[in-house]
Amino acid sequence: MSTLADVLSRETREGELYDVLPDGRLRCYACGHCCPLPEGAVGVCKVRFNEGGKLRVPWGYVGGVQCDPIEKKPFFHAHPGALAYSFGMLGCDLHCAYCQNWVTSQALRDPAAVAPPLRTSPEDLVLDALRHQARVIVSTYNEPLITSEWAVAVFKVARAAGLATAYVSNGNGTPQVLEYLRPWIDFYKVDLKSFDDRHYRQLGGRIEPILDTIRRLHAMGVWLEIVTLLIPGFNDSRDELTRLTSFVAGVSPDIPWHVTAFHGDYKMTDPEDTTVDMLLEAADLARSSGLRYVYAGNIPGAVGDLENTRCGSCGETVIARRGYHIREYRLLPGGRCPSCAATVPGRWSDRFEPQIASAPIRIARPI
Repeated sequence: MSTLADVLSRETREGELYDVLPDGRLRCYACGHCCPLPEGAVGVCKVRFNEGGKLRVPWGYVGGVQCDPIEKKPFFHAHPGALAYSFGMLGCDLHCAYCQNWVTSQALRDPAAVAPPLRTSPEDLVLDALRHQARVIVSTYNEPLITSEWAVAVFKVARAAGLATAYVSNGNGTPQVLEYLRPWIDFYKVDLKSFDDRHYRQLGGRIEPILDTIRRLHAMGVWLEIVTLLIPGFNDSRDELTRLTSFVAGVSPDIPWHVTAFHGDYKMTDPEDTTVDMLLEAADLARSSGLRYVYAGNIPGAVGDLENTRCGSCGETVIARRGYHIREYRLLPGGRCPSCAATVPGRWSDRFEPQIASAPIRIARPI
């Protein structure tokens, strides 16, 4: 009987993000590990491998699809209220013990993570997105960087159909993969998990590629939002949060930063759940560091105005939210504040359209 690894090895094609080294090994550039792969070797991600001197990469399937409110990604400054058609493949270049998408991301590391691939095409995914009235198509659930060739194939069709495109990613990129994505991506969410390289090594990576990705995305003009899951005892010290938010503000004080609440999941069930007070304290630190758009998530209705978007110039509330629901939208065309006419940074629609759904819409797809 074929294993999942056997099945996925057939759902591939030759990749584009690699070079051949002088000794014949292949250097993969899809993620910050930059794996050097001899014949027959598989990368850290478990889904990119050297076969016959060519890099084989995932192709022609999804591990799952769903329509989400764009606020779930979370993007708060990109087409509020829109539906985001979300698709993912299998595999990841990190192995976070608290992963909430472990069924897809850890499918080749954990025998309990079984997510059978669903065969599809870029054209079928985009048609499905249009049928569900999505305005954005998002590569997410697993780590999209390691399946970038497939994402770009989908994004090319999506762009032609008038859809915006996005990644929800750990940010462990390379200059090569970011340049490859640059013509085809509109929005990018980076999960900045910590500001301590030791913590990143516990998760299977390093911090510097993530910081470099954040700098490069901002310089490229890709709309960027950053999320930090606040885990008690792991990344919640005042010193670490001050350094983290100061770094983000140093790239740009206009980058939205979302601090979200941890709850025990997957293999990490020991830390206490993040409290509202912890989120509020982290948000205060972020504002003190100079960030102008700070949000707190995962505890709807309990964090005061930290679900709302306020004008960075006059403080007026321009978008009011509860969870993924838009309760009030007051931005003028071009993202201008109705009180002072200052522009709120983001990627705004010409007008607010009624929100189709404020909860995820599950989609069943046949193989």
